[in-house]
Amino acid sequence: MSDRLARLFRIVTLIQSTPGVTAKQLAERCETTERTIYRDLEILSMAGIPFSSMGRGRGYQFQSHFSLYPLDWTDEEALAFSMLPSVMNQLKDLLPKEFLSAYEKVMAVYYKEKRTRQDIIAQVMDVIQMGTIALNQERENHMLIPIVEAILKQKRIQAVYHTQSRNETSIRLIDPYYLIPREFRLYLLGFCHIKNGMRIFRVSRFKEISVLEETFEKNEFNVRKYLENTWSIERGHDTIPFKVRFSPDVARYVKEEEFYLSPKMTDLEDGGLLFEVVVNKDQEFLRWLYQYGPKAEILEPAYYRKKMKDFLRSWAAHYEGAGTLQDEGEG
Repeated sequence: MSDRLARLFRIVTLIQSTPGVTAKQLAERCETTERTIYRDLEILSMAGIPFSSMGRGRGYQFQSHFSLYPLDWTDEEALAFSMLPSVMNQLKDLLPKEFLSAYEKVMAVYYKEKRTRQDIIAQVMDVIQMGTIALNQERENHMLIPIVEAILKQKRIQAVYHTQSRNETSIRLIDPYYLIPREFRLYLLGFCHIKNGMRIFRVSRFKEISVLEETFEKNEFNVRKYLENTWSIERGHDTIPFKVRFSPDVARYVKEEEFYLSPKMTDLEDGGLLFEVVVNKDQEFLRWLYQYGPKAEILEPAYYRKKMKDFLRSWAAHYEGAGTLQDEGEG
């Protein structure tokens, strides 16, 4: 998702700076396919960004006076510039009267740009629905805007983050690289200066975020290589080749699922499915497998076949005999 957001802003900037830019040119500049560009243009249109085609083969332009202004002030620079009136009052006899009107126009552009950036992010996020749980949606969206801006400008952030596994809160300095959507949640992938390495942060666990003026370079970092063989978001360091047989009842549903990896799926004569995939950590894959219950059988590795047997025995033990809680209303 972060790739798409960055690309959407890139498209907006390219259309503004080069009216008439074609889908092919946009694809080349954004290092993607024309088909992806057309999908992105549909999203921008749904978000209310007023652009139009100039005719077959003539590219795209913005309608009316829409634009993203090129001012890129920091909050401190904007504050300093806003203090000019106090200086101007002392020099009002020396300055031409047009100076004040020019100053007012510049400040209007700055505030319009700031509002427009936030509005576009909000509009795009509204179109690309993540299915975020309602309780966390407002806070997560509040954190999302500075994160997206920091990613696009490659600026470092200082954040207060809660680590659930250790139940502790800490201050982190992070170079934000990518936003990654996984299972209705958003994660930030970035370089953590406290841990001196790449880390993945769940966006809903950020308590505070400040965008700093320090910039960073991604260099040759390859996100696909980093997440290679990662089933979802929890990255490990193992190499585990799973072979799973799915029964005919669920085979067609498994084939319809969208995976972050590229499993090998082979149809079996009885209508079942042989599912083969290599993962670097077992937990997320096994959690996914549990939902299919007896319709999924681990064939290999033998260790995980035995582990599944032990897990099922332990689970079944909870249902042996009577339960410990009585239903309400029983005497």
